[in-house]
Amino acid sequence: MTEAKKSLKRTLIGKVVSDKRSKTVTVLIERRVKHELYGKIVAKTSKYHAHDEKGEYKLGDVIEITESKPISKTKNWVATRLVEKAAAV
Repeated sequence: MTEAKKSLKRTLIGKVVSDKRSKTVTVLIERRVKHELYGKIVAKTSKYHAHDEKGEYKLGDVIEITESKPISKTKNWVATRLVEKAAAV
């Protein structure tokens, strides 16, 4: 039963574009869709605020976020795992 409930939550993978707030990261999700009229593949982006309790994710990291119950006015997502560490500059 718990396995079935887990699959109902959406997960997205995106890049951290801001880590300035405490316990919050801003994640940019990019998806590619076909334009309805012209048929060209277009990149559409969305930004989500995700909860990061320990502050472990930094700018440029690629992370996975999972949908959750509302944590604050703008936060409905939780950072779950690190997919790829940001390249050191």
